Order: sequence, then structure tokens, then C-alpha cells
Amino acid sequence: MSSTTPLTPRAPTPEERPYPIRVRAQQDGSLSRWLWLVKWLLIVPHMLILIPLWIAFCLLSLVALVAIVITGRYPRPIFDFNVGVMRWSWRVGYYAYDALGTDRYPPFALAEVPGYPAGLSVEYPARLHRALVLVKWLLAIPHLLIVGILFSGSAWISWQAGGEVWSWGGGGLVALLVLIAGIVLAVTGQYPRPLFDLILGLNRWGLRVAGYAALMTDRYPPFRLDLGGDDPGGTTVPSRGPAVRSGSGSG
Repeated sequence: MSSTTPLTPRAPTPEERPYPIRVRAQQDGSLSRWLWLVKWLLIVPHMLILIPLWIAFCLLSLVALVAIVITGRYPRPIFDFNVGVMRWSWRVGYYAYDALGTDRYPPFALAEVPGYPAGLSVEYPARLHRALVLVKWLLAIPHLLIVGILFSGSAWISWQAGGEVWSWGGGGLVALLVLIAGIVLAVTGQYPRPLFDLILGLNRWGLRVAGYAALMTDRYPPFRLDLGGDDPGGTTVPSRGPAVRSGSGSG
């Protein structure tokens, strides 16, 4: 008679757990060959609303910074609003020139919209380090240098109302790749999947950095390009050793 001791998976380390800023996107199966040429005009109503929303994001982030230093907590109403601004911006960017991933017009909403092919969520932090919020801009510099190359020429960092507004947009390598995708789409009627996966990975990197710089998490963004529309759900953690077999002979 023999038995096998079941494998006991170890608990994942913080680095192995899913990053708290999660970006998802689903590529539309059929895209118009020419609509992307006029999306800059179609998103004007969104931009007219998003500009004041980002100014509010800036001012409320300063309020959140003070609250975190005093209490160690990010005020939940401010957190939900700021995440909503990022989410809305990501949907518009996905529709337009951050990805051209869908022809479905983005909704005018801060909340997550079930069924829309792009979304963003941020895990609410129970506690945040009080002192770390004062130096995150400094710790983020290595990422900001990389993101600056990926999105150079855009408004991914701007200064308004005496505070910091961390955003992202078209420009640099991402803009070039999206332009190539648009040209290929116009010629062939197809959006190359490898190109889509790369563009989504680059946008995911920028959004993670934006959320970290906006004080939404203490988890440092990984120097990792997670390709594709599905945000990785975490690494499968193997057990620390092989299965242990035990048994005794029967007479």
C-alpha cells in the first residue's frame, strides 16, 4: 500500500501577486478600415470633459497626499474619483490613438462599464506608508525615463494648478506603433495581433506608473512588459520540492 503526500503550494510573495493596478482590453474582431482617421474629431466631447476632470484629479491628489501623511489612508471617495478619471481616460485612449482597439464609442462614465472592451481597476489600499508618499516621484524616476521614451511628445506629465498631474497619451514609440497598426488596418482590414499585444503591454506599463505616481499603491511597478489584453493574474507558484512518497509493504 502506498500513498502520496499532496503538494502544498507556498504563499506567493508580494512580487508574485497580481499588481494592484490592472488593465484589461479585448480586441474587436472587426474594425473599420477608415474610422481611425477621424477619431481625433469624435473624441473632442470626451476631451472637453476630461480636461477639467484631470485638473480636479490634480487638486484632489494633493488633498489625498496630506491625508495619507496624517492618517496613512487614501480617502476612499477621492480614490474612487481618481481611479474613475484614469479609467475614463483609458477607455478613450483605447478607442482612439493609444491603441485603436475598438470602434465602440467610449461611454461618458467614471465607473467601470461591464461589456465595454477596455477597463481599468485599482485595488484600494487598506494602508499606505506615510513617508513614502513624499518621495514616490523620486523613486519613480527610472520608470518615468522609460515611459518618457515610450510616450514622448504626449501629456503624460504636465503641471497644472501648482500640482502634479500624471497622465499619458499618444506620442513616441506608442504613437508610431499605433500609426503602423492604422495603416495596416486600412490596407488589409486586419489589426495584427502581435502588434496589438505589444501596444497593450506598453500602455499597461504607463498606466501602472501613473497609478503609482498618483499615490494609489505602495507596490513599486515592475520593470516588465506584460503583453496582451489580459492583465496577468499572478504567477503560478510551484511547491518548494517534489512530492514525498511514503508507504509500507503489505504482507
